[in-house]
Amino acid sequence: MKIFRTLPIILAALLAAFQSSESIAAKPKKWEMLTACQYVEAKNNDGDSFRLKCGEKEFVLRLYFVDAPETHMNYPERTHEQSKHFGVTLDESMKGGEQARETVRATLKDPFTVWTRWAVAGGRGKEPRYYGLVEVNGKSLAEMLVSNGLARTKGRRLNLPNGEKAKVYVEKLDALEAEAKKRKIGVWAELTK
Repeated sequence: MKIFRTLPIILAALLAAFQSSESIAAKPKKWEMLTACQYVEAKNNDGDSFRLKCGEKEFVLRLYFVDAPETHMNYPERTHEQSKHFGVTLDESMKGGEQARETVRATLKDPFTVWTRWAVAGGRGKEPRYYGLVEVNGKSLAEMLVSNGLARTKGRRLNLPNGEKAKVYVEKLDALEAEAKKRKIGVWAELTK
């Protein structure tokens, strides 16, 4: 009988502990700024996901907000969906992915800044990828890719480190993408062929 009287107390204590730990886990992580980062050559680098080194930390970064075309057919559903979005053939889409990869490599030849919250980006590789934003001389790499027609607005979204709301930033990227399409640059250049 004694156990039945104490059981509600134990359950209440466990529930309170669970709710407390859940609210702690739900708190958003703070942005961390990493400076003097370097691009690291790696087999799986592409336009929106690449290896880099910041101080002693070496990891794979996945850009927030953008999706660059794939460079191969390892993920056929995604590659097909990207070519459909850009209105080009699979080969043209993958060529755009190669161009995005080369643009990122060239753009990140000098040290750059990364903002991350160490959120795991998932993916099919064995090594974890972490979401982040990249700034090169005060300019957003995501914006550079989209405005040059080498990526589309898509992906994980959250408020920026400077306080800018995700919705406002997405609208800015959408406008850059529309302008790149209108100017027929990057992957969009293939639309007229």
